[in-house]
Amino acid sequence: MSILGNEVRRVEDPRMLTNGGTYVADIPVVGAAHVVFVRSPIAHARLLSVETGDARAMPGVLEVVIGDDVDLDPRPPMAGDAAMSRPLLAVDKVRFVGDPIAAVVAETVEQATDAAEAVWADYDPLPAVVDAETAAEGPKLFDDAESNVAIALPPTAEMDFSECEVVITHRIVNSKIYASPIEGRVAAAAWGEDGRLTCWSSTQGPHTAQGAIAGALGLEPSQVRVIIPDVGGGFGTKASPGPEECLLGWLARRAGRPMRWAETRTESLQSLGHSRAQFQTVTLGGTADGRFTHYRLDMLADAGAYPGVGALLPTFTGLMACGNYDIANVAWSATAVATNTAPVQAFRGAGRPEATAAIERAVDLFAAEIGMDPAEVRRRNYIGADAFPLTTPTGAGYDSGDYQASLEAALEAADYNGLRAEQAARRERGDHRLLGIGVATYVEVTSPMGPVCTETGSLELRPDGTVLARTGATPFGQGHVTTLSMVVADTLGIDLDQIEMIHGDTDEIPSSDITGGSRTAQIAGSALFDASEKLIEAARPRAADLLEAAPADVVLDADTGQFHVVGTPARSTGWADVAAAASETLFVENDFEQHGATFPFGTHIAVVEVDAGTGEVTLERLVAVDDAGTLLNPLLAHGQIHGGLAAGAAQALIEEVRYDPDGNLLTSNFADYAVISTTELPSFEVHESVTPTPLNPLGAKGIGESGTVGSTPAVQNAVVDALSHLGIRHLDMPASPERVWSAMESAS
Repeated sequence: MSILGNEVRRVEDPRMLTNGGTYVADIPVVGAAHVVFVRSPIAHARLLSVETGDARAMPGVLEVVIGDDVDLDPRPPMAGDAAMSRPLLAVDKVRFVGDPIAAVVAETVEQATDAAEAVWADYDPLPAVVDAETAAEGPKLFDDAESNVAIALPPTAEMDFSECEVVITHRIVNSKIYASPIEGRVAAAAWGEDGRLTCWSSTQGPHTAQGAIAGALGLEPSQVRVIIPDVGGGFGTKASPGPEECLLGWLARRAGRPMRWAETRTESLQSLGHSRAQFQTVTLGGTADGRFTHYRLDMLADAGAYPGVGALLPTFTGLMACGNYDIANVAWSATAVATNTAPVQAFRGAGRPEATAAIERAVDLFAAEIGMDPAEVRRRNYIGADAFPLTTPTGAGYDSGDYQASLEAALEAADYNGLRAEQAARRERGDHRLLGIGVATYVEVTSPMGPVCTETGSLELRPDGTVLARTGATPFGQGHVTTLSMVVADTLGIDLDQIEMIHGDTDEIPSSDITGGSRTAQIAGSALFDASEKLIEAARPRAADLLEAAPADVVLDADTGQFHVVGTPARSTGWADVAAAASETLFVENDFEQHGATFPFGTHIAVVEVDAGTGEVTLERLVAVDDAGTLLNPLLAHGQIHGGLAAGAAQALIEEVRYDPDGNLLTSNFADYAVISTTELPSFEVHESVTPTPLNPLGAKGIGESGTVGSTPAVQNAVVDALSHLGIRHLDMPASPERVWSAMESAS
């Protein structure tokens, strides 16, 4: 019986729950000094001078460097004018609160922290550009750039709504949030006697980090070894190392000793990077009987102070603009601007949740306009299950799906008709607990890193019959070791405890891509599946010798892990026998290529209660039907969905990064930034649907971000639905008591 598809507890957990994980901060680096960065308290200013004399004289201080000391090239932007490059330490200007202006190196972190307080700078303040909607015409962040616009993508198609019977248009704010990883950014760097730099990094891919660090230091990638031990959460914001981490190797070479650095929580909130931050205008047109014919999405993205991936995320939003719907005419445009706020990074979904939030709000607005139930409007517009594979008007190559089936399953699980009846009864009797039901159907793209997505995997048969597996995937809490080991164990017919998994080391792994985009199960899993098949083929001649048979007549029984002659299972030999009889180690390596992305989908239904007197929103239920193709381990898949549902509900209800008009971060700690907890969440109701993809041998799609994509608009739609009888058609996120109460007061 196959282990795949069964709930298997994580093999990582015993170590985590007993000895604990080994994170970068736990790595012993002999002789390491500690680095603390001095950060700008002003959002936008000319940096006239940085005075370091007092800090240099303090106990334990080894070095204090400023931007003018650093002889490394600035990091170029990922999009836009090259003038928007970022120096590793600020030179001439600071561009957000938290921009590093100096690095203090000391024997202890306490000494470095004290000395950092003694560094002072002379600033010439400039007007802060905080509002993305006015940033294009605001004071320039980069003197040599033409403007603050990083990218400006015109509409992908002309759109004429004149023949539509019904047209709705609305401005929607997809609010700025923070990923809240348990572990902030942490790094260490040491030069070896061989002239190579070793970096320990809390990031999401060793070779991505290697390339970034080597590039920053002007080295060849082979001159840098990156080791990624346990990681306390990434979510996309740790996709690659930041400027502080890239500077550590330079500081280590300058001081002649290793360096360590760990950011504080406030530093993380200031400078790790924020996410989402889109201003959207949706226009949806169609017929009075509920059919969509035209859709346009215009986006303005806040890229933060240094346009990086945040400037590119709208392209993912545009790709997924039409969602699950059969709309003949679809167009999108995008502008990304620089502002005096922290650079915007990817976060769980990276552009795809923004697309779903836009179209799902538009669908509810359309339904309200024609007076039709929002579930029925969705039914009338889904792409049919018999239409796959297909290419959408925005160029997305959907592989497989059955969107209406996910809706019907969710409606039944939630007792949608009963909820609507209860809502009507409450409104009839004037109940102060307003009931809202929100529906959102989503489709998202996973493994979206290009037309061909690759990952490496290798297997080595040890002399005792156990297997050493290597994967390019980098775990940071998802349970990858368990999932990938299950693939190997199932194919080879061995137990999970006979497999050791190595990952996160550029000296051990020949190549790797970033672990993101929900790609691991489908790409890394398929790489190890194919490697397992290759190992069986490599072992077959040896097993045949032991069985005194022809290799072509020998097969592996994957249920028992025993080789035997076809039709004669009584006489067999196992992996340990094959390994012991070998004159050399059996080793196979495989690079798996998946041609095209996969597109998970599902329907989420949220049920909320709103206190009519205070505006307080309580999330009572969250029902999720998610389809990620073949589930290799439903237990871990459900865990990923739970985390995603929590993150999505958090944005809809309470989480928001906020700045004042001068660019001061108002949410600089967990007292001010409202991280969601179990007290704000119900027990999730998770249901499975399985539509395998034809693009990989496992039939798997990604699951790590699906919960986030669908839950946010479901919860937002539910809050608006609770208020709809008051004439309220829309409410931007987060649905705080103040915002809800103000909307009700304005409507009364």
